[in-house]
Amino acid sequence: MGDNSIPLSASATSPSSVVPELERDNESSDGYSSIPSSPPLSRSHSSASSSAQTQESDDWEIFPPLDKLTIFDYLDQLALPQRLDKINRTYLVQKDKVKRGFQQTKAKAILKTDFELEKYREKYQRGLDRVLERWNDTKVVSTREKISFVVGVSNVFITGYLIGGYPEWMHIWYSMQLLYFMPIRYYTYHKVGYHYFLADLCYFVNVMLLLAIWVFPNSRRLMISVYCLSYGNNAWAIAMWRNSMVFHSLDKVTSLFIHIMPPVVLHCIVHLLDPVYQEQRFPAISRIKTTELYGLREMIIWATVPYLFWQISYHILISVRRREKIAAGRPTSFTWLKKSYRNTAIGKVVHQLPSALQEPAFMFIQYSYAVATMLPCPFWFYHHKVSAVFIAVVGWWSVYNGATYYIDVFGKRFQKELEQLKRDAAKWQNSAAQLSEEHSLSTNQQAKTTGIEVIGHAQEMKGRNVTTGSLPVDA
Repeated sequence: MGDNSIPLSASATSPSSVVPELERDNESSDGYSSIPSSPPLSRSHSSASSSAQTQESDDWEIFPPLDKLTIFDYLDQLALPQRLDKINRTYLVQKDKVKRGFQQTKAKAILKTDFELEKYREKYQRGLDRVLERWNDTKVVSTREKISFVVGVSNVFITGYLIGGYPEWMHIWYSMQLLYFMPIRYYTYHKVGYHYFLADLCYFVNVMLLLAIWVFPNSRRLMISVYCLSYGNNAWAIAMWRNSMVFHSLDKVTSLFIHIMPPVVLHCIVHLLDPVYQEQRFPAISRIKTTELYGLREMIIWATVPYLFWQISYHILISVRRREKIAAGRPTSFTWLKKSYRNTAIGKVVHQLPSALQEPAFMFIQYSYAVATMLPCPFWFYHHKVSAVFIAVVGWWSVYNGATYYIDVFGKRFQKELEQLKRDAAKWQNSAAQLSEEHSLSTNQQAKTTGIEVIGHAQEMKGRNVTTGSLPVDA
């Protein structure tokens, strides 16, 4: 019987031919191999090849592969000129914007610098004007101070001329001046809030003198009271209140007139008038000197009566009824003296007292002062040479106060203002230079920042254009 099977070769029937991997594994495990091994791979060569391929792929990965290009990519390249034109327009717009911004910033910086310089210049000019105004005060440039200077100097010459040649006209000359000075004093003091000073004793004495001259020339008690208060409180107040003969200051001329003119007028009435004219015009003075002699006790008693009337009226009308305004800062003679003499022995004693007792203590001290200044009045009244010496000393004292004001006060004040002006000028110059430098640095920094932003924006657009495959534009 014949065999229908197909004969197989040895290789085909071997297990290795059926499962080659199994045979190779067995041979490997036995250490034998019928297949020669491949040569070993080099690591350095593999790294170099990999690096080169990576670099090449990086260079071309920004462009799409050719097999992936579509008709839309080709059509997109047709719009390249429009894109370039748009980029150029954007660049030009940004360039103009940066230029305008730089110019605006520069203009603002210059304008601000000019404004600051103008402000410093105005401040410098104001300081200079203030100094020049002080200088003009010494030259008596203003109309008011010209009038004050003329009136003050004329008053000295006319008063001296009348005393020496026509003493019977002195009371008329005094009354005319009082009608000139008092309205001005009331207006100026009321304007600055000093009108409570108009109730002081010195003004009250001037009113009493007017009444004694024109209304009651026969009243011996009124005349002796006015005489004691004029030679006492008013004359000595030139030293206490520091009245000074400063001709360019209407305020100082008025204050000196109110204090010194009553004793000057009374000196003429008592000692320089012709006895016949004196008996006819001022009979009270004639009788006191010849028939009804008044001693120190009578003088102090009759001078105390109007003084107490004034003191009680002042306390009720000013200290009591105006207490709230005084507490709010309205000055009076009591508050001024309390502040000016706080470091003296009497001032320290008054400040140590309770607040309710300070004003009564001040009133007592003021009356004691008035009585003390009236003690020499009998000598002034009955001896014309002693009276003349006293008037001259009081006048010289006011001149000395005026010299002190001009040299020590006014001169030092002017020197301080000049020094302050020099310091301000140096400070303004340094500030202006520093401000200009700061504005210049700020302008350059802002322009630099804006330029960097524009360049960055252009580079960003350039990179974006390259990514999309468009040609770059040189910015």
